[in-house]
Amino acid sequence: MALFVSMPIMPLAEEATPPGRPFDSVPTETMAAQQTEVVLGWGEGKANSDLIAALEVVGFNLAMNQYDRHFLDSEVYHSDFSSFKNNLERGWAYDNDPFAINQFLHPYGGTIYFGAARSTGHGFWSSMGYTTAGSLMWEMAGETSQPSINDLLTTSVGGSILGESLFRMASLLLESGDTPAGVWRELGAAALSPATGFNRVGFGDRFSGIFSSRHPAIYIRAQLGVNINADMHSNINLNPDADAEPIPQSYQEGEVLADVAMSYGLPGKPGYRYRRPFDYFHFQFSAVNSNVFENIHSRGLLYGRGYAMGAAHRGVWGVYGSYDYIAPQFFRVSSTSVGLGSTNQWWLSRYVALQGTAYVGIGYGVAGTLRGAGDYDYHDGVTPQGLLTSRLVFADRAALDVELSHHYVSELGAGEPDGTEHIGRARIDLTIRLHQRHSITLRYSSSSRDAHYPTQPATRQNVRAISLAYTYLGSSGFGAVEW
Repeated sequence: MALFVSMPIMPLAEEATPPGRPFDSVPTETMAAQQTEVVLGWGEGKANSDLIAALEVVGFNLAMNQYDRHFLDSEVYHSDFSSFKNNLERGWAYDNDPFAINQFLHPYGGTIYFGAARSTGHGFWSSMGYTTAGSLMWEMAGETSQPSINDLLTTSVGGSILGESLFRMASLLLESGDTPAGVWRELGAAALSPATGFNRVGFGDRFSGIFSSRHPAIYIRAQLGVNINADMHSNINLNPDADAEPIPQSYQEGEVLADVAMSYGLPGKPGYRYRRPFDYFHFQFSAVNSNVFENIHSRGLLYGRGYAMGAAHRGVWGVYGSYDYIAPQFFRVSSTSVGLGSTNQWWLSRYVALQGTAYVGIGYGVAGTLRGAGDYDYHDGVTPQGLLTSRLVFADRAALDVELSHHYVSELGAGEPDGTEHIGRARIDLTIRLHQRHSITLRYSSSSRDAHYPTQPATRQNVRAISLAYTYLGSSGFGAVEW
């Protein structure tokens, strides 16, 4: 794998005009198309409301409490002033809800709080404040159980990182096209960011304005495929008789997979600036018939700068925020983190470009175990992590993608101490364009888990799979940015 990451040697001045594409004498875009729209602020004047955002956060919590009380568990969700007072007095704890509830449903609930604020005119950071307040309200007053510190973290921070990607994609969909958004684009935006759709319908012209993307360079693709070969290796004995031969584990072959990925704000586009959180972000969602939500990734630039090295290299670097949810068939890991990273592109020749991202962060994460420690079916703790990706683009004909990631769930800050988890992931995609936007992708993926607990034997698992998929490319093809 080739990955090129560099620190800024020649920073681009805020109003500087980037040089032309290194291998073309005439830029491919006109000056008018290169200019970004000047937007003084999002949701100015009456299109900004603290009161409506606060009422929607409170209303969502009340509606969720009533639903859970009548349809899920009347005891746990029968909260009142007495349970609120008890929660204030007894302090915070780590809860042991199932992995998917804590690591996906709580962050997704956070996107509703976040979207309520974002779609009523608030910026990223103030919307995160509303998300934190909504989560705090729920932990103290939405349940009778002791408030959970891990739920507060995943809902507020994870929900904001995931919510901004969804809000940006919804806004981009509304902004696209030469005519005002019709019914289908409005429905698509509401599916991505429900609070955005609710406020656009419920308040008419007040929140009908569309958040400006400022015309980023975008790569988007959608895949539908099937596993054609897979295998699983593990030293875990699933036989209840400890003296018996281990029961072999197998990975389901022939499962159907769907995958959508989007990179927003790729570096190099003339005139584009990284002034707001998530002016660059990457989002990916994968689903399989055996496990539904298999992967969800949201990673965005919180604060950073663009840079250049010579005529052929452009990039952006700075502080990134990341939310990961990874759940293959036999083990899983999820984390919310903040760290340093860089995303860049290098034109190797007139028709060959190399894109890459490097990220090193630290946050709080959990990793699933087949034999949970204590009351848990996972281990949680402070989680250092790293990511390397590269995409080698061969004009408009093919692309080779490589991604490597590692999560280390430590004992530090653990609800159940004395255990560690190493989760590694690798993926290689070869995509070949067949006709226009229609392509085919051959993928190799590998996931490994190495877990150590003092009361259990060391656990080693590895899942490898080969899949074949139809890939539909967005209008930018393989995403190489010209300048």
